[in-house]
Amino acid sequence: MKNKVLFTCILLYSSFCFSQQKVTWKDLAKVKFTDKYFPEYDDTFLQPEFSTSVKNLEGKQITITGYFLNIDPKGKLYILSKGPMSACFFCGIGGPETAVELQSTFKRKFKTDQIVTVTGTLKLNGSDVEHFNYILINCKVTLAK
Repeated sequence: MKNKVLFTCILLYSSFCFSQQKVTWKDLAKVKFTDKYFPEYDDTFLQPEFSTSVKNLEGKQITITGYFLNIDPKGKLYILSKGPMSACFFCGIGGPETAVELQSTFKRKFKTDQIVTVTGTLKLNGSDVEHFNYILINCKVTLAK
């Protein structure tokens, strides 16, 4: 009887350990944008309205694959993009939903446009124009398989 209880506890514990959810760029595309004026910048920015399915991902550990971009010369801002640098949303090809801000300290250096898989806790940002709409906190990056 003790062995059955112990086995059940181990199974439950292991399911929590591997509870990250695989997310695709199609999942993150479920967002609508409207123009909103920000007086402090005297400019208009896109304000996201996240779908219910995207809101349900907030605070959860997710895994997504994309192109690693280092757009900061000081190496402090890293991005995961749906497309390579030449086709990222900064170049006008995609929208803000095609990029995720990565907040972590990376022990390994990755090259721009390397295809990587990132796991981290998703934070939705609908109001701070200094950050991306999607942010992965405490993320880990590995080369995609």
